[in-house]
Amino acid sequence: MADTRVIPEHNDYLGEALHLIKLSGTFYCQSELRAPWGIDMPPFEDCLMIHIITAGHGWLKLEGEPPIHVQQGSLVMLPHGRGHILTSDPDLPATPLFDIPVQQVSDRYEIMEFGGADGQGAGEGELTRATCCVARFDHVAGQQLIRHLPRIMVVNTWEEAEGSWLRSTLRYMAHEARQLSPGGETVMSHLADIMIIQAIRTWLETAPQASTGWLAALRDQQIGRTLAAIHRNPGDNWTIARLASVAGMSRSGFSARFTELMGEPAMRYLTNWRMQIARLQLKTGPDPMIAVAERLGYQSEAAFSRAFKRVFGVAPGQARKQAM
Repeated sequence: MADTRVIPEHNDYLGEALHLIKLSGTFYCQSELRAPWGIDMPPFEDCLMIHIITAGHGWLKLEGEPPIHVQQGSLVMLPHGRGHILTSDPDLPATPLFDIPVQQVSDRYEIMEFGGADGQGAGEGELTRATCCVARFDHVAGQQLIRHLPRIMVVNTWEEAEGSWLRSTLRYMAHEARQLSPGGETVMSHLADIMIIQAIRTWLETAPQASTGWLAALRDQQIGRTLAAIHRNPGDNWTIARLASVAGMSRSGFSARFTELMGEPAMRYLTNWRMQIARLQLKTGPDPMIAVAERLGYQSEAAFSRAFKRVFGVAPGQARKQAM
């Protein structure tokens, strides 16, 4: 469905894109892991995964990357849902995740006790506690952002003053998980939103990759203003002249600047953005194809179908069937 939230005018266009991020299908696991332990996490398509070590330490292994030592306060995000291994020692074998018994507290929350002498968290081995979360973005802005994030992100702020946000958020999430009060899962989902967005913000402030492409364009006052206009009203009758007017630039100056920052012309970006929205709405909503087409500025189903197939290689009707 179309996003109906009203966003006030401002100059923080990257912040506006973050405002549109919303998670769905969020799932949590609280783990108590007694050394020796090793967990083989499978890939989760179209999802991001987060591990937060709240006590002890371990190692995270992702194919093609050196092992990463994670310790109390480490927040590790895998934005593209790639399979990986968590273990108390990088040389240990790992047990597939779904072979490990868990206590299912609710549809979205479970508790795992694993490792040690008996494989069930018993013994004298060092204890590691971890909070794990799997979620997906249900807005095109979030999906676009994910494409620009690295394979793995690590935030270590536990011992620093700014790390208090992470500790307090995790404590609150643990409290809601234990209580299972009415609305508790909604509260946990919103807390996960905050935690993930804050982790992304921390990365944006320090990572060289954040100064290029779409992320850099959102920070540019003129091009960022036009991107925000497209994101707010993708179905408007946009032309190069109108977009240049929003940017306060000449048509030629705007076209050159947009392509320089984005790596593609403005009208191609507009079409791709519309089609990303269309695909999401066709997959998740019941509206007929013509209604989706008209919302996105297409006067005929044929013109919409041609644009959709040009971007994705399949007709919109086929994309909807594949999602069922």
